[in-house]
Amino acid sequence: MTIHLDHTIVPSRTAIASARLLAELLDVQWAESGEGPFSPVYVNDGLTLDFQDTDEAFPIYHFCFRVSPQDFDAILGRIKAAGIGYRSTPDGAMDMRINKRYGNIYWDEPDGHRWEILTISYARQVK
Repeated sequence: MTIHLDHTIVPSRTAIASARLLAELLDVQWAESGEGPFSPVYVNDGLTLDFQDTDEAFPIYHFCFRVSPQDFDAILGRIKAAGIGYRSTPDGAMDMRINKRYGNIYWDEPDGHRWEILTISYARQVK
């Protein structure tokens, strides 16, 4: 049996703006409104992040995207152009550095969710 994550909900105070920003940084499609009360970001052919406005308290989520070195450079360029601070570690100061071990960076979006891009998975070996 093959199982794929199809979509997940990302709670937000500013769903449309947050969805737009992530889509622009990743250079993927998004929609202001989708099925139900969501602003979807179409990460790839099989995964959608559905941003949803809420007034309720929500935890801060971490999302990591594995990308090619070329896509990493392009995304990092868009992060820099947008004036978004980033760091080489999950927590701490925005040191504006790349973690050379995994080729990754972290940044926070306005709702506090933590985004990460990397070129080498440390979660599993990719073949």
